[in-house]
Amino acid sequence: MDICRIAVVDDHETTIRGLAGVIEECPQLTFTHSAATVPGLLATMTDDVDLVVLDLRLPDLSSPQDNCAELRDHGVKHIVVFTSFDDAYLVREAAKAGVLGVISKAIGDAELREILVGCARGEHVMTTEWAAAIDSDPLIGAVGLSPQQVRILRLIASGETVSSAARAAGLSPETVRDYVKRVQLKYSQAGRPTRTRADLYERAIEDGWLPVPRPEGFAR
Repeated sequence: MDICRIAVVDDHETTIRGLAGVIEECPQLTFTHSAATVPGLLATMTDDVDLVVLDLRLPDLSSPQDNCAELRDHGVKHIVVFTSFDDAYLVREAAKAGVLGVISKAIGDAELREILVGCARGEHVMTTEWAAAIDSDPLIGAVGLSPQQVRILRLIASGETVSSAARAAGLSPETVRDYVKRVQLKYSQAGRPTRTRADLYERAIEDGWLPVPRPEGFAR
């Protein structure tokens, strides 16, 4: 049986060492190399790899979709995400990027090895966390928002005025105000009040419609 070659993109040394240890304990797998970013990994790749294990939050602030596209452009067929599931927005971005799945960093070593062997062969991850991410369709929010309601929520929560949101969406200001009221009503009915713009921003973060903000100067 061929040995599957695995590379890791993560900027935490402890995570890399842990993954390398888990991989090397499996006779079907071998750890090749790692880097803090996808460009860094590609710059050091001398041979093909069967699987790249990708973290969602990287120091260059790159998106999962851009990272997956860049990896595939360089011949990487199989990509799996290894994350703490603390950012619903990035998990949804990974789902749209077509990764094999998302693995929780809280997983046990034995289960992790089994999953990595399958992913290196192109098999999809079947975990509870990944199923929840797939079920959380990016066009349908936890409170049943329509695509247009999501669009208006994103605009208003990002700081756009009603007028600028109306221009961006091709709607009248009155229509935008009506959408905002409907969004607020749906959240209120779900027991998650959104009385202010700050509340809307929090709900958009909680439900993954906007990325989790990073502190100024944050590099991870």
